[in-house]
Order: sequence, then C-alpha cells, then structure tokens
Amino acid sequence: MKLTRTLIAAAVGAALSFNALAAERNIIVLTAAEDHGWTGSVATFAKQKAAEINQEGRYGAEVITCDSAGYQINQIEDILARGDKSLAGIVIQPIDDTVMSGLQQIVNAEIPYVDFDRIIDGVSDKAVSNVKGDNEGIGAGAAAYFVSKGLKPGDKVYVYEGDTSSVTTLRNLGFTKYLTGQLAFNGEKIPDNLKWTEDQVKKSLTYSGATNWSRSNTKTSFESLLGEASNADIRWIYAEDDELAMGILEALRGGGIDDDIKERFLSHQPVITGCGGLEELYSVLRGEEYQDLYKKLGGLMSVTYSPSMIQTAEQDMVDFLDGKAVTQDHVIECHNVTADNVGSFKSFN
Repeated sequence: MKLTRTLIAAAVGAALSFNALAAERNIIVLTAAEDHGWTGSVATFAKQKAAEINQEGRYGAEVITCDSAGYQINQIEDILARGDKSLAGIVIQPIDDTVMSGLQQIVNAEIPYVDFDRIIDGVSDKAVSNVKGDNEGIGAGAAAYFVSKGLKPGDKVYVYEGDTSSVTTLRNLGFTKYLTGQLAFNGEKIPDNLKWTEDQVKKSLTYSGATNWSRSNTKTSFESLLGEASNADIRWIYAEDDELAMGILEALRGGGIDDDIKERFLSHQPVITGCGGLEELYSVLRGEEYQDLYKKLGGLMSVTYSPSMIQTAEQDMVDFLDGKAVTQDHVIECHNVTADNVGSFKSFN
C-alpha cells in the first residue's frame, strides 16, 4: 500500500524524534493524532508533560502521534525492532482494541508500559498502570445532578449515547446504579425516598443509540426527537459527552425545530448534562455564550473527563522508573462542573 505524504512525514518525524532523545533512559508516548476534540487534545497535553520530563533531565520523553491503529502498531514494531537499550518504558493511548497485538509485543519484549483511556483487557494485568477516567462515576454524576435539580422516580429521561463500546455501557450503568441506590457519587448515595426501582428505570429511560460522539448526529437526532410534540415534555437529558450536549444546544438555537414545540420544551426548564471539559460548553457555564438559551434551562452541567489525564499516565511511568509504588488500576475521580465552579477546571478545544 502506498503511504500518503502525511504518513511518510509522520514516520520520518517519529524516527528522528526517537533518535534525538539524549537521556540514558527514555520514555515513548504513543497517542492519537493531534487534530481536534478530546482525542486530539490528548496529544497536546502529552507533549506538555513530555517537555516537563525532558526539562527535569532524569528521563527523555517523546510523543509519537498516530492516525490509525495500523500505524500505531507499526510504530510499536519499529520501536521494539531497534533494540534500543535506552528505552525505559512506553505510555500508550490505544487507537482501538486491535492494538492489543502491539501491546502483546511490548509485554513479550518485557518493556514496562502504561495504558491510557482505552484499557485492553487481554493484557491489562501486565501493565504498570491502566489510567482511565471514572466512566461509571460520570453516569452517577449526571444522575446526582438531576436529583439535585428535582428529578423524581419515574420521570422521563432521554440518554444520548456515545457509541457501542464499554465506555457507553459504563456511563449508562453508573447512571442507573446511582438512581437505584447501588452507587454513590462524591461519597453520597441517592436519598432513600428518591430511589428508583428497576422497573422505573426500564420504563422511564430512553436511549438514543450510538451517536458516534458526533455533535451533528446529535443535533439531527434531537431535531427529530422534538419533531413529535409529545417529546417536548421530556425535561431530563443526559448527554454522555460535551459534543453531544453542544449538538442539543445548537438544535435549540437553530431553525430545525418547530417554534411552538421548542417553546413548550423550554417552558419545562429542561436540564442537560454533558461530559469532558469542552471549552465551548465551559464558555456557556462562564456566561459568555448561548446566554439567551442558557437562562431558559433548569440547569447545565459537565462531568469532568479531561484529556489532560494522559499526563497522569506519563507521571505513573516516571514514578515507576523512580522505584515508587504505582496503582495498577488507576481510576481518576470525576467532578460535576457547573456555573458555580467552572473557573476551577481546565477546558480543552
């Protein structure tokens, strides 16, 4: 297969970057391509941390970005084939589950590695640490916020799902486990008088199906949802990502929904939750954008799931190489971000 000019440049750049590492013990960080959105921002934060590691001088650190699983696997194979004795460890954000073959090669070569975000179960027990956000906690955080805003057992809730992966499954599960009293958020469970039964969960929650984390798909889906007047009574909307929440806001601002139905929907003061830390949504919470619409909502919130968590993965590798204890199942606590505390949290573009 003929490589594109972009892939050729990336391959040459990766090789030069690796060879340029001057420290006696070096860390390679493999991430998705640095383009846009959550995954693109991972690489940006990874490079910031790598620069800090290099400046400290004990280790060298270099980030290699990959725009496909196949390319990422090839990079792993190339790195291992060099047999460079200075390679101390690898931090990786697997593009998808097929990268397990590359991780197995890292394990076979007895190179320490840290897995970030997409945890590959088949080899996870061999990792120095598996760093991930608390996906169940994200669901619980959204449910807890709804309850704080007046959600009652049996109220209609519409869930905008991300995809068909374990991430969506866990975010769904955390939401329902909080409502039924099985899971706490920030150390507190739902009050007994507000607990849901399993039957209420089954009857009152409606799921969108996979949006593929797409703002435009969610916008179109929400316009279709409010194409039926009866759905204007839905007050509680759990969007599993900030991009999806922004798709809903764009639909409400746009002209794809009948004005009378839109007015009826907004008259119920709907409550919308997202997740991630997208700058556009944080700008709404800061009072900078969408204020005409925001003032008509009963609430808007985003649960943290920052791409800056990659820096924790890099630090885990540094700590391991320093001989410090590292938690293998490293789940990063999430927080609910509202207009009241948005200034305390870092966003991404």
